[in-house]
Amino acid sequence: MNDLLKAQPNEQLSKLRHELRLGLPVNGAFGAFWAIEHLSAERYQALQNLGVNLNVVISQPRAMDLKLSHDPSRDASLSLPRDYPYEKLLALADPSMDLDYPGKGPLAQADIDKDQMRTILDFCRSARTLPAVISIEKPLDYASNLIASTSKNNVNIKAVSSARVPLKFAKHSTVQVYRSTDLDEEHYAVIVGDQSSEQPLVRVHSACFTGDCLGSLKCDCGPQLHAALRAMEAEGGILLHLSQEGRGIGMANKMRAYKLQDQGFDTVEANHRLGFADDEREFGIAAEMLRKLHKQKIRLLTNNPRKINLLESSGITVVERVPLQIKAGSDNAAYLSTKANKSGHLL
Repeated sequence: MNDLLKAQPNEQLSKLRHELRLGLPVNGAFGAFWAIEHLSAERYQALQNLGVNLNVVISQPRAMDLKLSHDPSRDASLSLPRDYPYEKLLALADPSMDLDYPGKGPLAQADIDKDQMRTILDFCRSARTLPAVISIEKPLDYASNLIASTSKNNVNIKAVSSARVPLKFAKHSTVQVYRSTDLDEEHYAVIVGDQSSEQPLVRVHSACFTGDCLGSLKCDCGPQLHAALRAMEAEGGILLHLSQEGRGIGMANKMRAYKLQDQGFDTVEANHRLGFADDEREFGIAAEMLRKLHKQKIRLLTNNPRKINLLESSGITVVERVPLQIKAGSDNAAYLSTKANKSGHLL
């Protein structure tokens, strides 16, 4: 068969991510594994009935929180007792359930290579799934095989459609839709007003359903979005709206992080307890969108120096950082303080 008719590596990865989220097994280097978050009670019972050793792999921060590991240099692999309850298994993966299921042990250590564990948990993160899996020590003939490389840097997007869309804050606007082939997601370029500038005003804005659509007071995303569009209405510009909810961890994990924040953790601590970095977003997609729009040099509306660095490392020249100042409120003051003090935002 012509190789072009076969699934390409990025397409295979997309398929594997979908299977993981469906609760199906994937074959890794140390055997078959399932994402605990998506494993049904019925499938867990079927696994227990196999009569084989069941292991759990969880992230290093999660293992340290649970006092199940004292090694800060590696993720943890644990041997699961045959009669371990399903609800406690879910709580092992999900720190937002800690108050409901406080006891997780006793669990013995299992011997799994740390590089293999890192590959598996990074694959979970790329699927926006909690980085926690249950595994058996042999592959399954009906499971898909994990491709070792799960890099987010392999950008492959295409323009799909566009139309004029007058907006409340920017009447003369066109929305261009791009589709990512590796994560099967859509991203949007909102092209506002005059586009003659060789150094246009650009805002790279990651999706925030609660802030952008619901007007949440917990963050500054909605006001930033509206302020950016107002600025572009005056002089023209491009707003790139990326499907990277919750700093790249997805809506479900974002709600878990919110629950942890209600328990007293800040936004960075909450992400770490879930097994994610404080910011999982990648901006190679934004750089590729700008290239497709023939924009190589930009003035960037941002308070985040990391965003500038990542765009420039992807080949886009940021000739000026334009601050985007939003007044803090009582509900998001602590959040904004954490962004400044822990994530380096220039507020």
